[in-house]
Amino acid sequence: METGIRGSSEIVVTREMLASTLGSGGVDVFATPCMIANMEHTCILSVQDVVGEGNTTVGTLLNVSHTAATPLGMKVRFESELIEIDRRRLVFSVKAYDEVEKIGEGTHERFIVNEEKFLGKVRAKFSDQ
Repeated sequence: METGIRGSSEIVVTREMLASTLGSGGVDVFATPCMIANMEHTCILSVQDVVGEGNTTVGTLLNVSHTAATPLGMKVRFESELIEIDRRRLVFSVKAYDEVEKIGEGTHERFIVNEEKFLGKVRAKFSDQ
């Protein structure tokens, strides 16, 4: 795996994605939590074929600004670029654009984990109670 891997995805803002619906705000505009989730999803898709069999990535850090509002029914495009690799740690540049302007940007950190081992640790939490 090398830096420079890019990803992109696109959605149309639905009522379920509005800040007023999610409770993250009182206005009928694209919610920040939905923008962040789609940024993460774009990063996941961009590297899923190169992290190795039995592995996946998990998000650990986000530093994102949401700088412009997007109305119901408008398309939003997400772009990611892998900008740093430190062993299992991956850092992405992420951006979001609606049909008019850039609406958000920042960085997102993910770690490559063995899925079976990771889920084993999660399941073990139930036996610790």
